[in-house]
Amino acid sequence: MTEPQRVLSYLEALNEALAQEMEHDPSVVVFGEDNIGGTGCDGTLGHAWGPTRGLHVKFPDKVFDAPITEAAFVGAAVGAAATGLRPVADLLFVDFAGVCFDQILNQAAKLRYMVGGKAKVPLVLRAMWGTGMRRGAQHSQALYSLFTHIPGLKVVAPSNPVDAKGLLAASIQDDDPVIFFEHKLLYFGSRGVVPTERYTIPLGVAKTVREGDDVTIVAIGRMVNEAVAAAEQLAAQGIQAEVIDPRTLSPFDFDAVYASVEKTSRLVVVDESNPRCSIATDIAGNVAENRFSALSAAVRTVTGPHAPVPFSAALEDAFPPNASKIVDAVRSTLPSSVTSKAS
Repeated sequence: MTEPQRVLSYLEALNEALAQEMEHDPSVVVFGEDNIGGTGCDGTLGHAWGPTRGLHVKFPDKVFDAPITEAAFVGAAVGAAATGLRPVADLLFVDFAGVCFDQILNQAAKLRYMVGGKAKVPLVLRAMWGTGMRRGAQHSQALYSLFTHIPGLKVVAPSNPVDAKGLLAASIQDDDPVIFFEHKLLYFGSRGVVPTERYTIPLGVAKTVREGDDVTIVAIGRMVNEAVAAAEQLAAQGIQAEVIDPRTLSPFDFDAVYASVEKTSRLVVVDESNPRCSIATDIAGNVAENRFSALSAAVRTVTGPHAPVPFSAALEDAFPPNASKIVDAVRSTLPSSVTSKAS
């Protein structure tokens, strides 16, 4: 009898990746905000809700909480990485990066280059991002574009549990600093079949989630789910969309995007972050510059507005892209003869 496939949540997949990497490599340590959690009613520690939940029991000397001093513990993580450890520091919300941006921008990203390659900084900085949990403007941003702009950093944004586990393992094993983005709605809202064994997914390699010939949709993080939903709606109208998940934003697999655009001749980029100087505009600009002759229509971007994330539930729900907005963007790239038949 075939064994049933094991299904994990996004959060559980990240937890397993951390556990397996700590078990395999003594130099891997995990610390940050709420990595263990407070004391429960029974007097025991360990009420953290996130991907580190319960890890301190198995690894009591490798998992610990840090004070709410991002500048201090991120700086400590940079020093630990430069002196032989492989720290995984938990920033909690990516919005808190403003407090420790110097440590990231001028230390972690630059150290290898300032010493002629004689030192490395194998640091992973984990961070929650995105809208959907009514956390207000200071806890809901999509700031991966800021970090992608900085040379010396690698930036990862997985969209599903199997990728989350493999990409986190690869990030921990990487000798450069990695900013690892985890959308908060995916923790419990995304489930999938995840292999039990330890494995990695290489950074810088995109995945074609759905094949199609009429238009390319490149989507980031949670937006991959919205892009697939849009593609299914379009398929019912006779329009076949190819959906690409970059998985890592730096390095970025432009070759995969170029190859798809050469096939479909149309591109829509879906990005939850603000539109100015964003991942969406970067992808659109590179395609326009390097594959202009392949395009039969202007590149379209579907993003959040250029405004802080609102606290109002109704406004927050309207803030990020969704399948309906993506469908409209795709249809705007198609000839009227096609869209009229699909109506």
